[in-house]
Amino acid sequence: MTKTTRDKLIDAMIDALQRKGLHGVGLNELLAAADAPKGSLYHHFPNGKTELAVAAIECVGQRAEQAFAALFERQSDPLDALTIWLQGALGQLQESAFERGCPLATVALESGPRDHEIRAALANAFTSIRQALQQQLQRHGYPQPEGLAALFVALYEGGLLQARVAGSSEPLKQAVATLLHLTRQHRTEPR
Repeated sequence: MTKTTRDKLIDAMIDALQRKGLHGVGLNELLAAADAPKGSLYHHFPNGKTELAVAAIECVGQRAEQAFAALFERQSDPLDALTIWLQGALGQLQESAFERGCPLATVALESGPRDHEIRAALANAFTSIRQALQQQLQRHGYPQPEGLAALFVALYEGGLLQARVAGSSEPLKQAVATLLHLTRQHRTEPR
C-alpha cells in the first residue's frame, strides 16, 4: 500500500522526534525526509509543525497500542511480551548508535507550559500505553496492575534516556532484569 503524503510527513516527524526532538528539526528537513513538496505540510497540517507533531505523537500512541495487542496475543504472559518489547526498543537504540530514543520522551522533555496541544497529545499517548499494559497485567492476575503498568512505562522511558546518554544498553538492561525478577517474585509470593 502506497503511503500518502500526510503519512510520509507523520513518519518523517516521528523519526525526527526520536533523533532530534521537536525543536531540533526544521520544516525543510521534514519535507525532504518525506519527499514532499513545500506546500504539502500546510495543506495537510494548516497549523504547521505543532499540528504535525501532535499527529505524530498520536500515531506513536496508536502504534504502541497495536504492537502491545499483537505481542500480548502471541505471548501467554504479559511479562514475556514486555521483555520482547523492551528488547526491540534496545535493538533499535543500538542499531542507531544510541541516537533514536522514544519520540514521546524526547518531546516531553523539551515541551513547556505553553505547549498545551503537545502536552495533551503526550498525556493521551502515555495514558493509552499504561492502560493497555494495565489491562493485560490485570487479566493475567498480576497484583497492582495500574501501578505496575506505570512503573514499566517509567522504567522504559528512564532506561532509554540513560542508555542513550551512556551510549550503552546496560542501564536499561539492568533495570528491566531487576523489575521483571521482582514482579515475577511478587506475583508468586503467597498472600
